[in-house]
Amino acid sequence: MLSKLFRKTPLAWRQLMKEKTRLAVAVAGITFADMLMFIQMGFESALFDAAVQPHRNLKADLVLINPQFQTLFSVKSFSRERLYQTLSYDGVQSVNSVYISTGQWRNPETRLDRAILVWGIEPAQPAFQFPEVQQHQNDIKQLYQVLFDQAGRPEYGDVGTIFKKAGNFQTELNGKAINVKGVFSNGASFAADGNVITSDSTFLLLFPDRKPDRIEVGLITLKPGANPEKVRSQLAAGLPNDVLVLTPEGFANIEKTYWATGTGIGFIFGLGVGVGFIVGIVIVYQILYSDVSDHLPEYATLKAMGYSDRYLLGVLLQEALFLAFLGFLPSFFLSFGLYQLTYAATLLPISMKVDRAITVFILTVIMCSFSGAIAMRKLRAADPADIF
Repeated sequence: MLSKLFRKTPLAWRQLMKEKTRLAVAVAGITFADMLMFIQMGFESALFDAAVQPHRNLKADLVLINPQFQTLFSVKSFSRERLYQTLSYDGVQSVNSVYISTGQWRNPETRLDRAILVWGIEPAQPAFQFPEVQQHQNDIKQLYQVLFDQAGRPEYGDVGTIFKKAGNFQTELNGKAINVKGVFSNGASFAADGNVITSDSTFLLLFPDRKPDRIEVGLITLKPGANPEKVRSQLAAGLPNDVLVLTPEGFANIEKTYWATGTGIGFIFGLGVGVGFIVGIVIVYQILYSDVSDHLPEYATLKAMGYSDRYLLGVLLQEALFLAFLGFLPSFFLSFGLYQLTYAATLLPISMKVDRAITVFILTVIMCSFSGAIAMRKLRAADPADIF
């Protein structure tokens, strides 16, 4: 298929193949620029996905939160009474509550304390969809028993490995002795380097200043067949404005929006993509400009024979598209491999996505086409009379 495409544009392909070293340099440059865009987009997506992973794993059809809630890093509470009020609405089957706060986890090896996100749940009711959490939820009914996020930062200690070998792990949380009764995998995020899940009773003992009737998240389970959006609209209209009713995905989007627009993170990753795009334009332009300069007599001959600037621009754009295609392929496979290495090393939810690959390819085509259009200025200035 590729050979047929090349035969349709013999001049553009021959121009590129005359200087194989230059072609290789051009392809390497475009590959580098594309990889830079792939890496920036991949890390941004992975970090955002990690930040909202617990939101999306809440076992609920609808979520009740404080309207001022922006991020798990700084949670806002509301009255549990609002959650119970939802039971009077048609379609609501049951409710559940979640406490959230930041505690101090002590690494038993280094004796250093590190902030960790603590989730307090009702052990008798499933609050998360994590299989490991549901499997060990009964184990945290006793006081000072917790489930630990083994995908968190290593500064918390090698909890997962020790627990799997010994079946037990003891340390301190907020200065109180606790036992790890199970592990699950969520991972570090912007809001927290790690997570701990415990019972609501243990949570209130770990945070004695907290009021039992003030919760951070209300989980609403609907009756089978109920329309989530319809029930959400009814709750939003009927409940006071001191609470906000969302779907779990809407809850996750609040967190994602905060980190994307409320901080410099989105700008930084966007800047990285922009730099890769500009680097690619410069590289392709230099290659095409050099090609035009080296083959100026041939192009001047074509102009003297009556070929228009539009035809010559088409040749340059064909060269640019060939370069885009040849540079994109290796960048795609190399970035795919880097994603796998990154996941293995950090457990970040990073993977190659179809929409991202399409976006980078389109940016590559635009990048190369723009470079070809700029290089055309050199060709338009060429006068056959001056050359011959």
